Amino acid sequence: MARDKTVYTCSDCGGTSPKWLGRCPHCSAWNTLVEGVSEPTGGKGHRFAALAGTQPIATLADIEARDVDRQPTGIDELDRVLGGGLVAGGVVLIGGDPGIGKSTLLLQALDALSRSVATLYVTGEESGSQVAMRSRRLGLGPAGGEDAPGHGSKVRVLAEIQLERIAAALEAESPAVCVVDSIQTLYSEQLTSAPGSVAQVRECAAQLTRLAKSSGTTIILVGHVTKEGAIAGPRVLEHIVDTVLYFEGDTHSSFRLVRAIKNRFGAVNEIGVFAMTERGLKGVANPSAIFLSTHGAPVPGACVLVTLEGTRPLLVEIQALVDTGGPSPRRLSVGLDRDRLAMLLAVLHRHGGIACGDQDVFVNAVGGVRISEPAADLAVLLAIHSSLRGRALPEGFIAFGEVGLAGEVRPAPRGQERLREAAKLGFRLALVPSANAPKRPIEGLEVIAVDRIEQALEAWRERSG
Repeated sequence: MARDKTVYTCSDCGGTSPKWLGRCPHCSAWNTLVEGVSEPTGGKGHRFAALAGTQPIATLADIEARDVDRQPTGIDELDRVLGGGLVAGGVVLIGGDPGIGKSTLLLQALDALSRSVATLYVTGEESGSQVAMRSRRLGLGPAGGEDAPGHGSKVRVLAEIQLERIAAALEAESPAVCVVDSIQTLYSEQLTSAPGSVAQVRECAAQLTRLAKSSGTTIILVGHVTKEGAIAGPRVLEHIVDTVLYFEGDTHSSFRLVRAIKNRFGAVNEIGVFAMTERGLKGVANPSAIFLSTHGAPVPGACVLVTLEGTRPLLVEIQALVDTGGPSPRRLSVGLDRDRLAMLLAVLHRHGGIACGDQDVFVNAVGGVRISEPAADLAVLLAIHSSLRGRALPEGFIAFGEVGLAGEVRPAPRGQERLREAAKLGFRLALVPSANAPKRPIEGLEVIAVDRIEQALEAWRERSG
């Protein structure tokens, strides 16, 4: 098959060049020419004429709106992140640090799917025997990982990195679900650049996406990440696919989080919680237990927050330590925004009359979870005040609410769900914004509603031990 002609396009101005140059001849920008496949011959007019009339134009009112059918993966936490399961013809991109468990989770999902639909695992980083060894180590298959041939997993495996051969295999096998591990190892014969380059990653992802849409095969792409934690390659890679998932967690910890950053078929910022075991990744039924400390009696500097991850309320313990500092007091936060911590300390001083200017302040979210929502403000301030005074908050106490610069306590979204989750887990006292106060009493939960930070601190003084 003849190779298509390549062209180099400037990422700044869009100008093209038949060969690579260090400087764009059109806009004089340096190192902006990126390799790509040139347009087919025939002219734009010919191409537009061929496309004209292929898809009729219709108004939104005339188009039938129907829910997409989903294929459950057999892993409840993964289905939650995906919005209920895999969508036929959808393209999912999952990224994470090396060794975090991406390949393990997807191999487990394919094994569960292979009992009802055809599946294919395309590996560009391992040989078929390495994948088989991992399958047996995880105990996949109906026989629990027996070594005898025919008794293990029924997932079909292809060790290949050439895009054209993978496309031919997909057409021949016609699987319902295909995993490509990883997109950075693939290359197309149409380009001369090495696998993993910007041009190769973009072209291979675009071709696989077109194949998924035309054939109805669900394709899951595994992506490498940079040292900053973003998926390696062009940013357009995340725009092409339908769903983007990120694997989070410390490789030294047994717990992992899978977070949806983009999902055309479901909610974003949804998370799934997994525990790494000898038999692979297992879903955690009660993730709030991970993020709550195991100390017995209440201790100073600890406050439980009800945060919201997608549609799931989670209880996370916020810990604060206030200690005598030197000439330059430190402000350190783990799992929370450091700039917001500095702002909250200023609000605590101005409106609460509590100064920490000469103190080191350390704040931590237990369990390695990262909290970005402002509803954590009230819990952070109460934990800091508790540590500074050396007095613990009451047992069974939770708090949430955003704190403004004027000292007001703003409501948090979906406050009723947060309170019901806290009551279900046995918490008895809640300090919340007035706008989040329930209209009907919640059994077993006393709710204290406040409008300002001064009221919250006064309630803390009355209830603290």
